[in-house]
This record gives sequence, C-alpha cells and structure tokens, in this order.
Amino acid sequence: MQAAWYSRFGAAEDVLTFGEIDTPSPGPGEVLVRLAFCGVNPSDAKARAGARPGVTKPAFARIIPHSDGSGVIEAVGDGVDATRVGQRVWIWNGQWQRPFGTAAQYIALPAEQAVALPDMVSLEVGATLGIPGLTAAQTVFGGGDVAGRTLLISGGAGAVGHTAVQLAKAGGATVIATASARAAGWVAEAGADHVFDYADPDLAQLIASVAPQGVDRAVEVEFGQNAALLAEVMKPLGTIATYGSGKDMTPTLPFGPFLFKALKIDISLIYILPLPQRQAMIARLHDALERGALTPAIDRILPLADCAAAHAAVMQPGRAGAVLLDLA
Repeated sequence: MQAAWYSRFGAAEDVLTFGEIDTPSPGPGEVLVRLAFCGVNPSDAKARAGARPGVTKPAFARIIPHSDGSGVIEAVGDGVDATRVGQRVWIWNGQWQRPFGTAAQYIALPAEQAVALPDMVSLEVGATLGIPGLTAAQTVFGGGDVAGRTLLISGGAGAVGHTAVQLAKAGGATVIATASARAAGWVAEAGADHVFDYADPDLAQLIASVAPQGVDRAVEVEFGQNAALLAEVMKPLGTIATYGSGKDMTPTLPFGPFLFKALKIDISLIYILPLPQRQAMIARLHDALERGALTPAIDRILPLADCAAAHAAVMQPGRAGAVLLDLA
C-alpha cells in the first residue's frame, strides 16, 4: 500500500517519506479499513515536529501519522461481525499511541474505532469527525444540554470552532463567537448570533453588551491568551471548556476574579475521552449531521504524496476548515 511516514522529528519536507509498505492485516477484534480520506490536524504536525513537551524522539521506529480518516471496511479479524465488511466508516484515534495512522491506503485498528458513517454523510465529511468533530461536541455538550444558555466560542472560523458554532446553535444556545474581521460573515452564516473581532480592544465590552448576565460556557482555543477576558465576561459558576493554549502554554491566571465567580476550567483532550462519553458525543455529531444542522467545513483536499504540504497548510492561520488527504 502507499503511505507517508517519518522516523525522526523535523520539518515536514525533511522527514516525511512517501512510498510503498506492506498492507496490514486485522488482528483479533480489529477491522481493516481501506481509507478514502485522511484528516490532518495541527496536533499531527506538532507531533511530527517534535513539539510535544518532554518527547525527544519518536515512540516508534516508523510512524504513519494522523488519527482521523474515513473509508470502507475490507476485512475483519476474529471476533468481529463479518457483516461489517463493506460498511462505510470514520476513524478516531488512528495513530494515538500506535505506530500506524491514517496517512496510508489501509489501516487495521480496533473495531470500535471504526464508526459506521450515516448514509447521507460523505466520506470527505467523515474524515473531519475525529479530532475536530469530537472536540467540538465535547466542549459544547460536555456539561450537558445547552438550550437556553449563552456560549462564547473563540476562534469560530477554525475547524473545531466552526463545528462548535453549528452544534451549539442546533442545541438551542445563544452563540457568541470571535473570529478575524474577514471571517466574521462566514462564522455568522454557520449560526453565530453575534460575531466579534478577537482583536478588538473593546472585546469584553462588546460581549457584555449582548450577554449582560455573563456567559454560561466558553469554548476556548487560546486559554492563556484569553484568561483575563474570560474572567470579565463569564457568569458566576460558569465553565470554561478549553482545548488549546498554543500561544501561551504557561498561562498566568487572574485567580481572584476566577475565585469570586467560582469559574470551572474543563480541559478537553479528546484522545483520552472515556468510551461512554465518546459514544455520547458521536451520537451528538450523527444527530446534527442527520438533521442537516451540521456541515463541517473543508478547506482543501490534497493527494497523499503532498502530505508535507498538508502539514504546512494545517498550521497556517486563516484556513477555512479541515485539511484532508485523498487516498484514492
């Protein structure tokens, strides 16, 4: 099969190799999926670059990157229902703590990690449902239903944020989103009731003008950078559901305001979400897709041989949705 892989950390163009390797076989409890599309995420590019704290070399001699993908089950291992052969599926945690991920024509992995794709959902969209889709669902609904509540979603034009806006709106929330000025219209079209420029010096006042009682739940991509803002705009007993802090990984918190509002910080790392919660979020995603309330955005689709270019693209600000690799 064709695949992309790396054996050392470094720049994508220096360490990623494209070529032929053996096709895997499904073991007991596993399925073999012929992949149609692979989703590329910033976490994949950071892992390949060696940017994870305390990690000095790859965990395996050869790593096929990426955790997200979609395709068709071609074979099953012992203990797996043979009727799953031919089923359209999407993949989660393809390369999490495993050497071989979804940047290949085939992947063998535990059967529960290949989720049946609803009939009306394309394979392209299926490849966006792993990290971006589940992160959006968990940060929006991790505290329960959001009907009648006010949610603030930072980075509403990002792959996670754009999906979160749609899910929150479909869930009955009033949605406030931040985005760049040029992306504001696109985020509003996704369902945000109010969109503000995240660079506006009066951002806290603008949020307060539409949420005078405060924000119930924040979906936050840059926790460290926005901690002071959140202290101002959150409602007492509100929850900050954060999944990133890339611009400030050692944030200083305004503890006094956090304390006297008794704010809750809910950090999401979707790779380790327990299975019952994961299944609940999968159900949320499928329901929104089946009702036509969710259309994940796709910025571009590149051939597998351009894996290095995909890693560069996913780290560029301003992209409008997910970056996929075509494995046909």
